[in-house]
Amino acid sequence: MDFLEALSRPPLVLGIDPRPELHPIPPLAHIERYSFELMERLAPKLAAVKFQTAFFEALGPLGSQLFHRLLAGARVLGLPVIIDGKRGDIGSTAEAYARAYLEAYPGSALTVHPYLGPESLRPLLKAAQTHGGAIFVLLRTSNPEAEWIQEAQVEGEPLYLRLARWLAQEEARYLRGDWSAIGGVVGLNHPEAVWAVRAVLPRSPLLLPGLGAQGGHPLAGPGFLNTASRSLYYPGGVPHLERAEAQASAYLEALKAS
Repeated sequence: MDFLEALSRPPLVLGIDPRPELHPIPPLAHIERYSFELMERLAPKLAAVKFQTAFFEALGPLGSQLFHRLLAGARVLGLPVIIDGKRGDIGSTAEAYARAYLEAYPGSALTVHPYLGPESLRPLLKAAQTHGGAIFVLLRTSNPEAEWIQEAQVEGEPLYLRLARWLAQEEARYLRGDWSAIGGVVGLNHPEAVWAVRAVLPRSPLLLPGLGAQGGHPLAGPGFLNTASRSLYYPGGVPHLERAEAQASAYLEALKAS
């Protein structure tokens, strides 16, 4: 599987951020069963499934094992996978991250931050290109205080756009078909930033978090991956398969109309 095949699927991403307090005892067993059933039901409606590694790491060694089982299960269901780890380092550490995620799970994507400079991204880009994956670089995120650094003016433009221009220099080197293995992350609650980044990166997939719970609204566009975590994984604040199916359908209808 090549991750970029996700761009030919419906433009909705399911974010899985498990919270054990919302599940019956024993919570890990219920999280596993619920997640598998939800992925199976929603598979035809999804571009990909996104696993937030921190929520699994917080569950201890058994949570890390669960992360790997669910990731493998998503692949069995034919779902492209995004590993939301926000990794970023240099040298041998960057190469280790590449082995841990992009080589171990060929055809998967990884979220990364660029704040150690281009050298932190190159080992990940190489692994993504070699193994049919992708990376999503944090540009303009959805959290309220991101403005402090991401909107800071650098030579007359916001930092996030300056970063996007550097990525644009690399975009064509990592093309596979119509799309590049270099993607960007832009929060849906900043639609003006989404379109500004798209103008700079016309052939990069854009991961757009914040749909629903963070106030983002569906936004249709080329290579856009609208991402919903809490509002889709826990519709109404609880695990509920039927409500999740209905919510996914509602999001897709809204995307058609947008």
